[in-house]
Amino acid sequence: MGTRPDELRALLESVAAQEGDPVEVVVVGNGSPVPDVPDGVRTVELPENLGIPGGRNVGIAAFRSATGDGYDADILLFLDDDGLLERHDTAELCRQAFTDDPHLGIVSFRIADPDTGVTQRRHVPRLRAADPMRSSRVTTFLGGANAVRTDVFAQVGDLPGDFFYAHEETDLAWRALDAGWLIDYRADMVLLHPTTAPSRHAVYHRMVARNRVWLARRNLPAPLVPVYLGVWLLLTLARRPSGPALRAWFGGFREGWTTSCGPRRPMRWRTVWRLTRLGRPPVI
Repeated sequence: MGTRPDELRALLESVAAQEGDPVEVVVVGNGSPVPDVPDGVRTVELPENLGIPGGRNVGIAAFRSATGDGYDADILLFLDDDGLLERHDTAELCRQAFTDDPHLGIVSFRIADPDTGVTQRRHVPRLRAADPMRSSRVTTFLGGANAVRTDVFAQVGDLPGDFFYAHEETDLAWRALDAGWLIDYRADMVLLHPTTAPSRHAVYHRMVARNRVWLARRNLPAPLVPVYLGVWLLLTLARRPSGPALRAWFGGFREGWTTSCGPRRPMRWRTVWRLTRLGRPPVI
């Protein structure tokens, strides 16, 4: 959004300091001018804010080949502009991970607070999140700190741009898993990022609820849609949100049913079983 020029420059310096082959960088100004960036960094300035997935899709498009039939890179990293790569070997670790496993489609980094080193539970993309230092196979990933094989985008498509904010990563993850790709959480690939609360965003409660409904309608077999959404309704009530937050949540929930969710491509039942075996059945 162009409001963190110092943090952005520090991030770009941490990318430039990576060992091995240079990492090509594109900075997307999502409805705002791009601050000054080092030489060699490409920029794209959008006239309006397309939301998180929309902006990232523009970044993906920047790496498509001129002929439109492939990509100029094998792996794309997505990094929030107020993050910082802690180590100088993260890019090499990514290259090695994807080289070692041809079925690996997505890697989710560990996010740690730069002052305390603490990784929040919500930043560990699995139910058993008590030990953030344990790497594992997972069923989703963190949008602001990850690497994706471009073959995944070529096969299953980009992030769902209409989501604007919330759950776009899970939508892509479910489509990738249904296509046979694997997702890993790697504790040794670290993005330093200040601890924040997602509810700081004014649109948080509405978007979370609306996109949760869209996610289910787009991706789940019909019998699982009411189960999944029923579980999340109960979890939301159990967390006892404030009155305004709950009203916004129910408004988004209603919007999710009354608006278009995009194309429906329900996952296969064997993908449901895969998700269950990985510890996160698609009802929670």
